[in-house]
Amino acid sequence: MARDLETALLRSFVTVVQAGSISRAATTLGHTQPALSQQVRKLEKSVGCRLLHRSPSGVSLTRAGEELLPYAERILSLSAQALTDTGRALTGRCGVGLLEDLAASRLPQALADLARLHPGAILEVLSVSDAAMREAYGAGRVQLVLNEVPSVPAPPRWTVRRPLVWAIGPGVEVAADPLPVVLFSNTCFWRTSVLEALARADRPWRVAFESNSLAGVLAAVRAGLGVAAVMPANLEPGMACHDTGALPALPDVELGLARHPRTEGDPLVDAVETALRRMI
Repeated sequence: MARDLETALLRSFVTVVQAGSISRAATTLGHTQPALSQQVRKLEKSVGCRLLHRSPSGVSLTRAGEELLPYAERILSLSAQALTDTGRALTGRCGVGLLEDLAASRLPQALADLARLHPGAILEVLSVSDAAMREAYGAGRVQLVLNEVPSVPAPPRWTVRRPLVWAIGPGVEVAADPLPVVLFSNTCFWRTSVLEALARADRPWRVAFESNSLAGVLAAVRAGLGVAAVMPANLEPGMACHDTGALPALPDVELGLARHPRTEGDPLVDAVETALRRMI
């Protein structure tokens, strides 16, 4: 008998991964924690393997979970777009400014799927400095900007909170004194949150590597130089620590979406905003 993956179960799985814990995901979805745990277990039974490592500090993906996640996100994205856009051909142009950490996730794939469904639409994804993003927004090159709330170029239409987690390089000893830390070289929420969390925990630390890009930070962690704060979607195989009790808790990051006021009522921009909100 052929097996099908229920979109409701996939949505539960993706939301748990995005939230970083079953309790936070249950609040987001309006479910009880036991009911959401049961849905995840039902999905694990359907695929025949464990998808999540569970610990008091939250959840992280197993190898099977890492393999399923991009399929789950894409299935949900295509399903939502099919329901929203069936029978309506979208045309025009929409520029989207994304925080680098989001541009490195699967959000661009969702936008590419939307563009494939609507050949008459032109989508551009831009990931640049905050100053350059404000300039692009003011010039009308980008109509939507999804970034940290302090960095969006206009008051956000909506916001969402997402966790930061520790990415730990292979062979890195988290009990080391001082702790080797990989940081973003520019002053930003990520850098500040890491240093404040370490200070509150009274943990000695040293800078092992600095970079002004996510690619550089991930490369340093991949090389085993230290630990870094990243969004769960940017964790790579071998980086996740399933028991972060040896490291201080990190705060959530608040993301917000700004939309250029001249685009109100534009069907293409409406569809792109809807896709971003569903995926994030």
